[in-house]
Amino acid sequence: MDKLRIRLATTDDLPALLELYRQLARFPPGSLPTDMTTAGPVLARILGDPARRLTVAETGGQVVGTADLMIVPNLTHDGRPWAIVENVVVDHGSRRLGVGQELMTDVVRAARSAGCYKIQLLSRNDRSEAHLFYKTVGFDPSAAGFRMYLD
Repeated sequence: MDKLRIRLATTDDLPALLELYRQLARFPPGSLPTDMTTAGPVLARILGDPARRLTVAETGGQVVGTADLMIVPNLTHDGRPWAIVENVVVDHGSRRLGVGQELMTDVVRAARSAGCYKIQLLSRNDRSEAHLFYKTVGFDPSAAGFRMYLD
């Protein structure tokens, strides 16, 4: 693998991001990424949000991974924010090559830089390999997660 670079996503990354999200989506069918026409304005909103940090991992001119970090203002913990990581994906052909490690190292660095007191993420119960990876990079399975799909 050529040198790996973690950088902020740009609008030019939209096709690659949608392909990565297709690899992440399994069910329900509504979890599939939206079409290019709808996705363009959504990506513009994400990139313009100062509380979001959408990154991509790039090697050899190809986007091979992504992670989305959100910083959340907070009234507890002496007003320190917390962070949530969402949509962490490494392309099938680039797994086990250190891409995920670099993405998560960048996420942790950014959350620390923002003064966050914690980072959390959710991962579906059936993703045992992902759970092992998250433990390897320093995350503890310390809480039960709950969600409610609204459609």
